[in-house]
Amino acid sequence: MLTVHAIHLLHEAAFGTLATQSSVLAGYPYATVVPYVTDHAHQPVICISALAEHTKNLLADTRMSLSVLQPEATDVQAASRLTIVGDAERFEPDTALRDRYLRYEPGAERLLALDFAFFRLKPVKVRFIVGVGRMGWVEQADLDAVPTLPAQEEADLVSRMSRLVPESVRVLGIDPLGVDVEINGRRHRHRLAGTTPIDEAIQAATHAITAITAARQ
Repeated sequence: MLTVHAIHLLHEAAFGTLATQSSVLAGYPYATVVPYVTDHAHQPVICISALAEHTKNLLADTRMSLSVLQPEATDVQAASRLTIVGDAERFEPDTALRDRYLRYEPGAERLLALDFAFFRLKPVKVRFIVGVGRMGWVEQADLDAVPTLPAQEEADLVSRMSRLVPESVRVLGIDPLGVDVEINGRRHRHRLAGTTPIDEAIQAATHAITAITAARQ
């Protein structure tokens, strides 16, 4: 369950603190906040400028960590949080992943015409803290075992669900563990039970999201 909770948190958050190996001050970490979007294998993807200090650092040394905090947490000690320790890999996304990234971060489209590039953050290990005294390491093998949804299948489901929900709801992404939507500019995640067929889960999520939207009108 620790692994599943960690995956949920990765999908819930919109940004994290990226720490890289400083190329200016050797031996010192350099930390900065970056937006990210999970890919179809639940790995964070970032889009960063060639001029940024952290980009230069990653090109010189791929080792990094990304720390993520439970959104809207008011008591950090009691909140869920995690730190990914791993390597950053520069890559060119295919159309499906690029579209997924831009659904979550539409403002990034104008940046892609500049010097921004995509990096995938590949975990070696994840430290996950549920709250005070509740913590543990999640191994790479455990992360690799989490169910994924093929890119084209996700795109088809997003298109289908977008036709079912109210116009004020924007469907961001779907994976075997949840559905992400934006309602009036605010992100919501509807949990899916791992044993529920995804078609049935999406139908349940659609009803729940429609109810939420109606209650706010």
